[in-house]
Amino acid sequence: MFATADSRRRFLLHLLVALVVVGALTLIAGRNLRFLTNPQELRAFIRGYGFWSPLVLVVLQAAQVVLAPIPGQVLAVVAGYLFGAWWGTLYNMVGITIGSTVAFWLSRRFGRSYVERIVHEDALSRFDGISDDNVRLGLFVFFLLPGLPDDVLCFVGGLTKLPLWQLVVIAVVGRAPAFFLVNVVGELLGTARFEAAALLAVVILALSAIGYVNRDRLVDLFGDE
Repeated sequence: MFATADSRRRFLLHLLVALVVVGALTLIAGRNLRFLTNPQELRAFIRGYGFWSPLVLVVLQAAQVVLAPIPGQVLAVVAGYLFGAWWGTLYNMVGITIGSTVAFWLSRRFGRSYVERIVHEDALSRFDGISDDNVRLGLFVFFLLPGLPDDVLCFVGGLTKLPLWQLVVIAVVGRAPAFFLVNVVGELLGTARFEAAALLAVVILALSAIGYVNRDRLVDLFGDE
């Protein structure tokens, strides 16, 4: 299963870290984490922490980048509902920054063999063709367009030669617009403007569908000549 003893140790180390994080989340959220995909229950859970609600949101958003048990868009809607579009986006992006930094670091620290065990082979191979000369612009466009696997990109990006700080900036700046729009949906729901929320949600879903359908073309666009 493992090519070398070193790769086995690295995998076991990540497994230990994952178990510790999952255990911590379990202590916070209780025995059943399925409610984290339910916006109503998730909203009540975060609100229950009162003054500490922003911190809980940041922790959950950071964790979903690395472990992906919680859809980031669900957290964005909840953040917009609870804190408004601007504050919600800020809290979300703090969590995204932390989570992306950890994902980039893990990928770079443990290498491709590590990434291959947590990222589907098809998704990883799809981004192998990106040219080194186009990697900055390519990653930015991929992060910018909704519908593409943002969290996977964090692990794939860690395999590039870009400095860690550049990867984090690209991820945060690229993901911010879409997260802001989703937070606006949450704010509209919180203020009972349901028609506007539904219309904006349809626009976001349409953009996501366009990004997803054209993902291979985008990779080819930034590939080697």
